[in-house]
Amino acid sequence: MTTQIGFTPPDLAPQAPGPVRRRHVVYLPGYDPEAGKRYRALFAREFTRYAKRFDLAKRSITRAETRPDGLVQTWTVETGRAGTETHTTYEVLLWDDLVRADFRRPLIASMALLTAGILHGVATGKLFRLYGLNWKYGNVILYPFGMTLILAALAAVLGQGVAHLAAGWLPGLAAGLVGALAGIGLVLAATPLLDRIFLRQLINDWVFNWQHSNGWRRDYEDRLALFAAHVAGIHKAGAVDEILIVGHSSGGLTAAEVAARVLPATAGSAPGPRLSLLTLGAGLPLVAINPRARGVRAELMSLVTTDRMVWADYQAPQDWMNFPGFNPARDLGETPAGPVRNPVIRSTQFRDIIVTEVYRRISFRPFRMHFQFLMANDLPGEYDFFALTLGPQALRERVLTPAIVPLRPETPPEPVPVHREI
Repeated sequence: MTTQIGFTPPDLAPQAPGPVRRRHVVYLPGYDPEAGKRYRALFAREFTRYAKRFDLAKRSITRAETRPDGLVQTWTVETGRAGTETHTTYEVLLWDDLVRADFRRPLIASMALLTAGILHGVATGKLFRLYGLNWKYGNVILYPFGMTLILAALAAVLGQGVAHLAAGWLPGLAAGLVGALAGIGLVLAATPLLDRIFLRQLINDWVFNWQHSNGWRRDYEDRLALFAAHVAGIHKAGAVDEILIVGHSSGGLTAAEVAARVLPATAGSAPGPRLSLLTLGAGLPLVAINPRARGVRAELMSLVTTDRMVWADYQAPQDWMNFPGFNPARDLGETPAGPVRNPVIRSTQFRDIIVTEVYRRISFRPFRMHFQFLMANDLPGEYDFFALTLGPQALRERVLTPAIVPLRPETPPEPVPVHREI
């Protein structure tokens, strides 16, 4: 897709409700079996780095606590100057137990499901539509399928060779069984290596999105209901100025689904906190492009037309695993039921907020670039993850009239590049 990144709904205008002093961030991870460990560690490390570089004055972060049921991980952050601090309760809503359950499925079974999903995507034209939206993401989708075919071919060659050797001293059926076991053994032995190159995660991720788009994930739907009820409870309590629902990667769709269910759950209640939705490097079309995903498409369109929530979607052409230029109000093939009020679409402009040496190094590391959405800037800019989630501006004001957070006075304009892994 060559569409320029950037869209502001015509009726969306800045407001002046005053600064956010109390915020509740609800973060929805993507399809990640280690979400309970990864995102707290990533946040703490990058916030520490951000606080050293940017002029925040006061900054503090508490230890994380996980609810007994394991579904909510919480910590608090304070930033700002004396008397004008912003106090943020930051929660990660966890569904990594569902992901780990998928990972317990035998790899061979996951590969078979992947093959079925890819063939279904070809037959329905879904895969071609995804390629049309972003050919780079199309290649990411086909990468695990191509590796599956290669591994299957190697297993078949090994199995045939072992069966041929065994035929000299075993009956034909037994020799064939030995060969089949040898092929399966190759797949099992390769599993640790495949995990190191994220292959199993990409396989299971695609399978999950395929299943979800066809309405086959009751466990995930039940979790969404719990999450929406949790956020509605925060809104009912009314103890904060803004509730900010955040999702990155495939978690962008999870965040949107939760947000869409929060709207009816809070309709008719007394005026409460501002509701905001922030999606970063989102993979919305992976599910929503399937016409059978009628529920998901309806939820996205309800967000497109609502005036009760501001939705900002940040995209990056440098990131292979998002869909730059995608606008659900235009590209889903659905007709909005009312005026288009969402989403506000912005480019992260990574090239301007990452020093040249670091940018050049991570440009060839797709997973590292994909996680830049959640990392500290090197340089000031309109896209600023920590200003969005911790700063005094509500999301509407931040995307329309951003107050750029400057570097600390003693910080050199061109920092020494640091090696940052995800």
